[in-house]
Amino acid sequence: MTAATPVTTWARRVTDGLEPKNVIIAQLLLLGGVRHGWPGLGWAAFAALFAAVIPTLFIQRGIRKGTLEDRHVGHRKRRLTVIPFIMGSVATSFAVMYAAHAPGDLTAMVLAMFAALIPILVITVWWKVSVHTAVASGAVLCLAIALGPWWLLLYPLVALIGWSRVVLRDHTTAQTIVGTVVGAVSAGLTFWATR
Repeated sequence: MTAATPVTTWARRVTDGLEPKNVIIAQLLLLGGVRHGWPGLGWAAFAALFAAVIPTLFIQRGIRKGTLEDRHVGHRKRRLTVIPFIMGSVATSFAVMYAAHAPGDLTAMVLAMFAALIPILVITVWWKVSVHTAVASGAVLCLAIALGPWWLLLYPLVALIGWSRVVLRDHTTAQTIVGTVVGAVSAGLTFWATR
């Protein structure tokens, strides 16, 4: 645990406030609402349930049972249990949305989330890549593809998230940079190719 200072307090606020769950929910609701109005918000909420809420409940259950130590799953090997669960939950959402003919760009966004989890899982076998920066980076690039290049101006937030993870000693600088690249490439390419 990092000692509390004004810097680490701000880093904790960034890490917790811009954690993957919150980024995913915001990204989906934004895309659904802007592109498809109320029906889009409904589908976005459905996708967020499987991509953010259910995984969060799974992690909270692990914390209560003592199998996980914190909401960010700081222990690398324990992520090897959590990530496959999240992949299953996201895949379920994708299957339902695809079968029900949900808006194509929202379905593609869910598929992009699943695609980003594949290299994250593979890397996690031997190294603790940053999921925070991977999710944020993928979200920014996907929003830029869907809504226009001005959304790329959100990339300083990805850097801020990386800074917070390093300050809190949850990741090295290299782990946050690799997360940023992995999230952008895997999610961005999948979203671009399938929407």
